[in-house]
Amino acid sequence: MRRFGRTLAAWAMASLACAAAAQDIYPQKPLRIIVGFQPGSSSDVAARIVAQKLGPVIGQKVVVENRAGASSGIAARAVAAAPPDGHVLFFATVANVINTAANSPTDVDLARDLLPVALIGRVPNILVLHPDLGITSLEGLIRRLKYQPDHIAYGTAGNGTALHMAAALFSAMADVRMLHVPYQGSAAAVTDLLAGRIWLMFAPASSVMPYVRAGRLTAIASTGSLRASSAPQLPTIAELGLKGFESSVWFGIAAPPGLPARTESILVSALREAVASEEVQAQFRSNGIETSILNLGDFAAYIRAETAKWAQVIQSQGIRLF
Repeated sequence: MRRFGRTLAAWAMASLACAAAAQDIYPQKPLRIIVGFQPGSSSDVAARIVAQKLGPVIGQKVVVENRAGASSGIAARAVAAAPPDGHVLFFATVANVINTAANSPTDVDLARDLLPVALIGRVPNILVLHPDLGITSLEGLIRRLKYQPDHIAYGTAGNGTALHMAAALFSAMADVRMLHVPYQGSAAAVTDLLAGRIWLMFAPASSVMPYVRAGRLTAIASTGSLRASSAPQLPTIAELGLKGFESSVWFGIAAPPGLPARTESILVSALREAVASEEVQAQFRSNGIETSILNLGDFAAYIRAETAKWAQVIQSQGIRLF
């Protein structure tokens, strides 16, 4: 009996060791990346580009799931409550930071309620004007706006969107006032800009540069900290005098809090390999996305800096989003 008891105890210990070892294996099943916007949105497109390559790299199928609503707040909440095993991930974007900065009632703070795993990419915007406005420089635009405050209309993809925030940051730093016309998406705003119903907008390079090359729109500057790779001839707004100006649509991967360090390391390594691949880079370029990898600590610091920046802009411009 004693021998049987020792055998049983040894078997139990071995079983526990095997179970613990199995728990250390990552990933054990398909991964889900939750996107807070509709299929076909820029975030959805970027997530699917990354997921398509991440699957083979990490050794499991990677599925993109859309849970739109509350400017990505619903999706963020769902992931924040998921098990921290690395199998459910969140496609975080600047929209989540804007929610936090504006004190959204459905807010999930990326740096507090989720684990920011890695920043992946950014989409710089281009400041474009209708040619009939007769302005071809940033200096000329600022001069006109100071002379005619609240007179020149600009379009955005909607109230509180990254395009709206870019224009608000410009207004704050240049000390000018413009008339905001929000649309249901950037495509509708670009259509009205081409028709001359509005005069300017901050828009993704991929959606407006073809019209710039055709002479239907005038490009003034890009909004990133560096010149846009899709329009390297254009100076940045910071280069043209508004020092420190930077606004881009960025995105990255976040996970539920409590993600094991080993799982996070495997995930970051796989993301780096996937994003650096020829397939992803080619698709990024065709969609105006610029690679921008930041790991956990740097990504979290970036999120906090972005939150503080947009909170200041929202307050200084008297913007009400909720």
